Amino acid sequence: MSDNSSYTIEEVSQLLRVSKLTVYDLIKKGDLPAYRVGRQMRVDHDDIEKYKSKNKTGARNERNPPKEQGQTARQTSQIIISGQDIALDMLSKHVENHTSFSTLRLYNGSLNSLMSMYNGECDVVSVHLYDGETGEYNTPYVKRILVSQPFIQMNLVQRQAGIYVQKGNPHQINSMKDLSKVNIKMVNREIGSGARILLDEQLKKQRIRPQSLNGYDNILTSHYSVASAVAGGQADVGIGIENVTKMVNVDFIPLIMEQYDLIILKENEKLVEAIKETVKSKEYQTQLKQFYGYDLSLSGKIIFDS
Repeated sequence: MSDNSSYTIEEVSQLLRVSKLTVYDLIKKGDLPAYRVGRQMRVDHDDIEKYKSKNKTGARNERNPPKEQGQTARQTSQIIISGQDIALDMLSKHVENHTSFSTLRLYNGSLNSLMSMYNGECDVVSVHLYDGETGEYNTPYVKRILVSQPFIQMNLVQRQAGIYVQKGNPHQINSMKDLSKVNIKMVNREIGSGARILLDEQLKKQRIRPQSLNGYDNILTSHYSVASAVAGGQADVGIGIENVTKMVNVDFIPLIMEQYDLIILKENEKLVEAIKETVKSKEYQTQLKQFYGYDLSLSGKIIFDS
């Protein structure tokens, strides 16, 4: 008898006792059917049982004979795009609507997305990683992590990053130095996020010990949640991007214009061209212009080609 139950990716990972990234990889390869409900992927109970049955030791699979030597593991045009900005949600929809690729989304931070790509678990990742030693965005990090994998670094947008403060800036926060005031409570982002790395690099420049800041270990996982915590009085300051201030009632102290880039491995030439055409398309850029805080002057530009 068929079971109509369905599961989230996290629930599937618990049922199969594997990581969520492994589940996404199974879906990407076409081994485990899935479907999207809003921003969430779901997998039917029956499909999980079929996958388990098909992969039992000694089981024969007449419909999927063994791969011939040299045949690639990827048999579908499904790709995984990792990153947290709404511009990526829009990119994913445009790619799916106008190219031969179908898309899945991961909502990981910059550094974790890069590591997923290194491990073969993502096809397109977004990064906004500030390097304090060079003053550059992204390239130093990507070159170190994808050391043996040729890649394209393409700009998606530029956006202003800075400090969220309560309306009227009651604590008179004007710079990173002010975060060390004894009466200031902050909220932080998770390790590996671009905002966390920007904060740590700026603190290093100011010779401020991170652990000396009140609230440094209070972690939230999105720009929106950080701004909301500041607006609601749970914190006095937080690091994030400017466009969130149109949704949350906070003031914003700009720090830096950050480069929000896409990383794509060069081995998939068709995907590189599809992403490039999408980012440069009038339809996609017109849609991006409806959102506050995006600078499109570099959109589609190849920043680095390894």
